[in-house]
Amino acid sequence: MNKYLYKNKSSLLKLKRAFNSFFKIEITKYPTEQLSRRIALLHYHKIDVILDVGANIGQYGAEMRNIGFEGDIFSFEPMTKAFQLLEKTASKDPKWNVLQFSLGEIDGQTNINISKNSVSSSLLDQLPQLTESAPEAVFLEKEMIQIRKLDTIFETLNINNKKIYLKIDTQGYEEMVLQGAENCLKNIIGIQIEMAFEPSYKGSLTYHEMKSKLKTLGFQLHAIENGFFDKKTGKQLEVDGIFFR
Repeated sequence: MNKYLYKNKSSLLKLKRAFNSFFKIEITKYPTEQLSRRIALLHYHKIDVILDVGANIGQYGAEMRNIGFEGDIFSFEPMTKAFQLLEKTASKDPKWNVLQFSLGEIDGQTNINISKNSVSSSLLDQLPQLTESAPEAVFLEKEMIQIRKLDTIFETLNINNKKIYLKIDTQGYEEMVLQGAENCLKNIIGIQIEMAFEPSYKGSLTYHEMKSKLKTLGFQLHAIENGFFDKKTGKQLEVDGIFFR
């Protein structure tokens, strides 16, 4: 390497470290390598529709827009307060559609457990390790919500002949979302799904069980993204798996 370039790079690194130390923040490259890989996978597979199941207030959809995804997004969020914020976030984006119901294995109504931090809310009951590693995930109340099978509503989305990517982040309810998509799953090319090394919710599948299930459905694991970990011990508890046909 050129001596001047090496010296210049070294000086910039020292400046970055000093800045980080003084302001107690970390400057990082954006998009990260993890996000760059995700968008590369979507480009390679020509994805033009994302089904964002478990959208909460729109974090995932906004992230996908920030890293350059320009296709249609359909975000599903059943909780009233979270949906209101999601609707506001997506309101100025004509290709971002929001729907106020959950996806699962039935059509009807059910109760969801709402957590203190909102993002840990689930249709399933918690296991002790969740609140031990994340006290803010404790359930505070319940809400009656609408739930639909993806099979039931798929035709209404008008996305036939599209390259579809299904993102599922439903706090342990991922298997039930897949059960409700048995017929339309043949139209889906990619799946991004939360997978637990140690389940946080009663009845949810483990990482290996979910990987095996998706393999039987014709999907192969292409990438793993970092997820929830115990902040006390550093132990990894969940990751996101990205699968393609």
